[in-house]
Amino acid sequence: MSKIWFTQSVSADGYSAGPDQSEKEPLGVGGESLHDWMVGLKAWREAHGEEGGEVNASTPVVEELETGSGAVVMGRNMFGPIRGGWDRDWRGWWGEDPPYHGPVFVLTHHPRDPVPMEGGTTFTFVTDGIESALKQARAAAGDRDVAIAGGAATVNQYLAAGLIDELRLHVAPVVLGAGERLFEGVSGRTLEQVAVRPARRVTHVTYQLGEVTAPAV
Repeated sequence: MSKIWFTQSVSADGYSAGPDQSEKEPLGVGGESLHDWMVGLKAWREAHGEEGGEVNASTPVVEELETGSGAVVMGRNMFGPIRGGWDRDWRGWWGEDPPYHGPVFVLTHHPRDPVPMEGGTTFTFVTDGIESALKQARAAAGDRDVAIAGGAATVNQYLAAGLIDELRLHVAPVVLGAGERLFEGVSGRTLEQVAVRPARRVTHVTYQLGEVTAPAV
């Protein structure tokens, strides 16, 4: 049975991006360090058209990221730095051949025609909310999983609505102190830990989203 899951690198203090995000600093100040565990891997480099790299305990994690979903949902902040209307022909951070190789549904308040890219990625822009984006992604994915890619604000909306089955966190030994925080505004949910995998520069932890809990009186 297909699942709805999200995967995200986070700091030890729970941030998925640092402060002051911008076009020059898309992950905010210090945010790039959250991905140090991944960018040197052979599996990651090959997926981005580069050679070399190492193989370690994180390799299966990255391989699954590349092949583990049939469609992706992301927020506009993850897609790019533009705010308001689409006054630029922005096509994402990833060049002409993004690493998704399938349908990607981007949450936004501003309509835009779909943007097909090389390698099979097509960005479709959804203006009528998280449930509509998920419904479209499920239809596009068929019997495969749907990945909620981020950023934190988008993931938090899906978590608060109870629409995610599985959380795959990659906890980096970094303290950012500020930025975009996971679980902001999310309460009354339990998590069941189902897997832990320590690796170089990161600990991979998988949770299932549990039942809604009553708030403390």
